[in-house]
Amino acid sequence: MKAFTKLAAKGVYSTIPLLLLLLFCPTETRGQYLIVDCTGATPGAYSSINAALPNATPGSFILVTGPCTENVSLTGVSAVSLGAYYGLTATVNGGITVSNSQNVMLYGLNVTNIAGNGISVSNSKGTSVNVCTSNGNAGVGLSVAGMSDVTVGASGAFDNNGNGGININGNSFVALVDWAGPVDISNNSGPGVWESAGSLFSTLGPTTITNNVSGLGTNPGYGLELLGGARAQIGSLYGPNTIAGNQAGGAFLQENSEISFFSLGSPNVIQGNGPVGISVGLGSQVTFYDISGPVNAQIAGHTSAGVDVYSNSQAYFNGANQVLQNGSVSDPRSAGIRVDGNSEVLLRGGQVTQNNGPGILALVNSSADFTGVTFAGNLHGEIITCDSSSWMVSDLTTNPTSSFLPAGVTCRTPNALVNRVLFKAVPTTPDWSAFKALFDKYAKAAVKQ
Repeated sequence: MKAFTKLAAKGVYSTIPLLLLLLFCPTETRGQYLIVDCTGATPGAYSSINAALPNATPGSFILVTGPCTENVSLTGVSAVSLGAYYGLTATVNGGITVSNSQNVMLYGLNVTNIAGNGISVSNSKGTSVNVCTSNGNAGVGLSVAGMSDVTVGASGAFDNNGNGGININGNSFVALVDWAGPVDISNNSGPGVWESAGSLFSTLGPTTITNNVSGLGTNPGYGLELLGGARAQIGSLYGPNTIAGNQAGGAFLQENSEISFFSLGSPNVIQGNGPVGISVGLGSQVTFYDISGPVNAQIAGHTSAGVDVYSNSQAYFNGANQVLQNGSVSDPRSAGIRVDGNSEVLLRGGQVTQNNGPGILALVNSSADFTGVTFAGNLHGEIITCDSSSWMVSDLTTNPTSSFLPAGVTCRTPNALVNRVLFKAVPTTPDWSAFKALFDKYAKAAVKQ
């Protein structure tokens, strides 16, 4: 059955299937699907995303054929999906902003904003960004603030941006659920991921954070930079995570921040990131926890130290972790693990091998507690070197008065007691079934006929 409609904007008459009329009609009862074709090739479609937005009601699907050249703002909306037809992509030349909204879904959009951020989310709940790229933006690829939560689903990329890949601030949360992955955060001027003010970043892999370089001013090129009590959880359920080739370092933590690397079957590779793989300072903590191996974290190929822990901070290694081939002979502070300034390192199992320096270097009232660790091939066969203010407790020796320490050990023991007994609860895998159900709903609804 066909209906006869007048296209007033064009001043001509055309016949359009009744079904398409129902899709195009911007009313509350018939406006569930709003079709946008920025090329003008689809009769009766909106010519821009902004033209369709005022007619979007809760439950609406705004289906886009690009390229569209516009800045898009979703403000005060609820349960609106904006994206390409399922299995396709649409280009948006401009920024997309989500503010004071809830349950907004973006799908299949390739965003580039030469004048600012690519995708910005503020004061919003339940935003999901699926199979999207936000590359080549003048600002940040993805900016999240104001106690917002964003899920990056299936796959995505935040590359080649002028001010960093992902910026998370103001007690916000960004979760990467890359079951069709990877999510790539690479080649940005500035950090791959920057966090502050109690925010949280998590991934279950596969995620690549590579080749980020220092930008203008004091914008450093870390893979991850965590400040102000920020948290990060780097897990490897769907595939391996790689943090490599970042100019300033792999991950940088200060101001009571925390980062955890845990294996759920695939490794976390931290390799060749400037001088230090993981730098942990000013009351911060890093954890490497092997759940299901065979290797959790492999930290290799840094010119100063694999892990640097300083200024009242802690590092905890459990299980099949590897710290190898770090340091250089020209750097007297080189080590596999360097612990400095009233800091601590605890190791249970794993390997610290082939480093250009001692396996562990302990300085300025710091301590090392280790057992079951394999030390081999470090410079001059050194297992651990301490200055006169630092200490160790290990399975290598239990006699604090002995002048005959094992080969490769230059460190005192404070007592004849055994290593501290540690218990750490194994984290559970998050339940993403509701998020996947939302994705599947879009996949079924947004099919181009």
